[in-house]
Amino acid sequence: MIPLAVPNLAGKEADYLKECIETTFVSSVGPFVTRFEEMVARASGTDHAVATSAGTTGLHAALVAVGVERDDLVVMPSFTFIATANAVAHCGATPWLFDVAAESWTIDPLLLATELATTTGRKDGRLVHKDTGRTVAAIMPVFTLGMPADMDPILAVAREHDLPVVVDAAAALGATYKGRQVANLGADLTVFSFNGNKTVTAGGGGAVAGADSALVQLVRHLSTTARVGNDYHHDRVGFNYRMTNIAAAVGCAQMERLDEFIEAKRRVQSVYNQAFGKLPGVGVFPAPAWAEGVCWLSGITLADAVSAATLRDRLREGGVDARPFWKPIHLQPPFADSPMTRQPVTDDIWSRIVTLPCSTGVTDAEVSHVIEIVRSALC
Repeated sequence: MIPLAVPNLAGKEADYLKECIETTFVSSVGPFVTRFEEMVARASGTDHAVATSAGTTGLHAALVAVGVERDDLVVMPSFTFIATANAVAHCGATPWLFDVAAESWTIDPLLLATELATTTGRKDGRLVHKDTGRTVAAIMPVFTLGMPADMDPILAVAREHDLPVVVDAAAALGATYKGRQVANLGADLTVFSFNGNKTVTAGGGGAVAGADSALVQLVRHLSTTARVGNDYHHDRVGFNYRMTNIAAAVGCAQMERLDEFIEAKRRVQSVYNQAFGKLPGVGVFPAPAWAEGVCWLSGITLADAVSAATLRDRLREGGVDARPFWKPIHLQPPFADSPMTRQPVTDDIWSRIVTLPCSTGVTDAEVSHVIEIVRSALC
């Protein structure tokens, strides 16, 4: 099978792992962790970052750090991987699920403004959702497939309602919004993932970045069991969310090639767009004018779910990995009772998506094989 997205480990990964073993720094303390945090902060346009054991644990710690508590609501799009919603649930809170804009597949700023203006009110200094009586504690945009949301109007709504913003930028490291790097847009915290299928991987892991040193330090404190000093005193409930030095070593080697990897990702998507963009009934992934995404996953959309499923079958028969896209959060049993807006865009697009092989090491011959199968199936 030509895989969908696998790591490219042709850099200094083996050298750095050998160094970890030779120095015995294999756990959550070691020089590669510090180096990795510095590299992520620099690449995302800010001064501070904390490495975590996963993107999901980074989101959880970030939400706790900005004040999300049990029974609160967190505004987020339904069109995302379930880990985004799980992080909210780990806080004891509930997602308030919003539809996305068709032009970006990210949370719709106009819908956000309208819903908060009409369905919430202030009570005892809190923003309260009228139907449930629950406190709205934060807004969490998702940079879907590495494409930034339209952050200026989102942040304006957040400021109007005095809400913190935590960005799920899991796959968006290296993307820009209006020329600015993604952790330099005004959000309180921005969270990245370094899972094995991401553009840059640490084999697993995440990072939380931000400009507010005190807030980022709180995330660090929470993610290291909230320990104070060396006498095993802990001042609050914390988490063991630390990244290991071994994982960070792989991450450092990968970060050294970030620009190269992003260029490869964008090139693959461009080839697919040229090959399929003019075929009847075929759509390409969004590319709104305000941002330059990193094309974490590449692919196309078809006219309906049946056509997409049929094409995925044809691809697998031809030796190409093809899978269904994420089922939206409002269709997931654990979150079926969450408050939600109408979901016309999300309901329309999610089942029509076909992702295509886009590893940073995918060969021209493999891409040509994918194109041949798709065109033979659709033409």
